Amino acid sequence: MEKLFAISGGISALLGVVAGAFGAHGLKDRIPPEMLEIFETAVRYQMYHAFGLLFAAWAVSRWPDTVSPAAGWAFIAGTVLFSGSLYVLSLTGVRWLGAVTPLGGVAFIVGWLLLVYGIYRA
Repeated sequence: MEKLFAISGGISALLGVVAGAFGAHGLKDRIPPEMLEIFETAVRYQMYHAFGLLFAAWAVSRWPDTVSPAAGWAFIAGTVLFSGSLYVLSLTGVRWLGAVTPLGGVAFIVGWLLLVYGIYRA
């Protein structure tokens, strides 16, 4: 499981850098500034949680009998729901996707709570 989370964290960070460069250089003059700000928020949270996934991988390898794997899955779900919905919203303008974003935020919060709890209980 730790290998899956480590690879997922690395890929997520890689894609975050690519998305950040795309936003800064490819979207700057193509989408309105408020949509670019939304896109940048998606990149920022993707990067934060790529590192969270790497930390979850470490926690799973150190304390495998805790809830740390659930934290890793929560970070993956949060990245897809939070950052994914913001990417699509900023690029398409489809506003109803904004209703999905808070679910990703909750997944991020749950992930951090599970990670802390798992380490505390180890």
